[in-house]
Amino acid sequence: MVKLSDVNAKLQKAHYAVRGKIVIRAQELEEQGKKIIYCNIGNPQALRQRPLTFVRQVLSLLEYPALMDDAAASKVYPADAIRRARLILEKNPTGTGAYTQSAGIPFIRKAVAEFISRRDGIPADPNRILLTDGASKGVQAVFTLLTNKENDGYMIPIPQYPLYSATIDLYGARQISYFLDERNRWELNEAELERSLAQGRAAGVNPVALAVINPGNPTGAVLSRKNIGMVIRFAKRHGLAILADEVYQENVYGEGLEFHSFAKVMHELGEKEVTLFSFHSVSKGFLGECGHRGGYMEVRNMSDDVYAELIKLQSIGLCSNTDGQLVTYLMVEPPRPGDESYELYEKEKGAILGDLKEKAGILGKGLNEIDGMKTNIPEGAMYAFVKFDLPHPKGTDPAAMSPEERHKYEAARDSKYCLRLLEHTGICVVPGSGFGQEPGTLHFRTTFLPPKDDILALVDKMKKFHASYVAKLQES
Repeated sequence: MVKLSDVNAKLQKAHYAVRGKIVIRAQELEEQGKKIIYCNIGNPQALRQRPLTFVRQVLSLLEYPALMDDAAASKVYPADAIRRARLILEKNPTGTGAYTQSAGIPFIRKAVAEFISRRDGIPADPNRILLTDGASKGVQAVFTLLTNKENDGYMIPIPQYPLYSATIDLYGARQISYFLDERNRWELNEAELERSLAQGRAAGVNPVALAVINPGNPTGAVLSRKNIGMVIRFAKRHGLAILADEVYQENVYGEGLEFHSFAKVMHELGEKEVTLFSFHSVSKGFLGECGHRGGYMEVRNMSDDVYAELIKLQSIGLCSNTDGQLVTYLMVEPPRPGDESYELYEKEKGAILGDLKEKAGILGKGLNEIDGMKTNIPEGAMYAFVKFDLPHPKGTDPAAMSPEERHKYEAARDSKYCLRLLEHTGICVVPGSGFGQEPGTLHFRTTFLPPKDDILALVDKMKKFHASYVAKLQES
């Protein structure tokens, strides 16, 4: 029998907070009949977001093409959905059950490049597009490509999406943490980037790349063009590649804000030396097709011989799943004006994004009215990273603790708080320590994906719970 001592130590070290112990406890409570409001993960359709009609119509035709030969099909499916399915089958006649080219189906990669060109007004090369099983597999592919020595390190934001810290641990690389500026809309601060890089090098780490999440997870921030330009110049100055996680690019709610891609800003700067990996996914935005695991990675400023190694890596896994590739195609090539499905598609899209914007405001404003809580009202993505204050137990002085002791102390406190919140209210959120946070602060991450009634209930329950929890700590 395999014992825990036999298990890869790198795997044991890795942690993925959004599906950790608190979520397991939530599932146990749900089995016991307790209503749980799941706010731990960006999984829209699990929280009652309906799939877009056009996407599912085309997929159903592709999975069972005989439907298109049925005389009744025209009464169920709009003509453009049938035309689109026939077009896809013409270009990919082996259907959904066969392997595809390792980099992905060529016409879909071409469509992705055209999508990027329309979005940014810049050239994009289909031969530098890879179709992936969601953005996560693209990120992991880059870590495999770039991790060459034991001291190779990656600059990642704090707070960050745990995919990055977990992958660093799995691959035996080194983490270089840089803190996002909570007081300035969670933007990247150049002095902080320089500080963290210098600290990493002083510890013997060889920095190879910098990861940025925009719009932010877990922060909900949307980066300005100026801030992105600063990051690109920083990367060039220090010889770093950039990983641009842009899966929430459709999720921008803040007034006067817009999404700026790293590719567009890099093109405008005329930068041709910094290697850029950009990631997008069908799981977020307004599609919410998490289970189909579709996405793409675009690569810029990479030599042919290095890119060949990336293709070889893809070929080891044969290819990304075919349905995910097809949903990616439908994401980048939606119905156009004049198509029979266009009006419904735009209506469904607008309703989803409008609902998310409204719920972001309800959640942010409601939590900010709770004494001892503060959050930036989410400008984008699907999350709020909420700061909360707790009194320290009598006789406890965090200032007297070592950094390691303080980290464990604070992680235990936010984890216990989130567990008690779950058990008393049914609200499932993730402790801030699972994403990383500035020493001396406590946070939790919550989504605003549940239905509006659940978000309103969440704010009310949170207010009552927090006051009660703080009062009990003050009494102890």
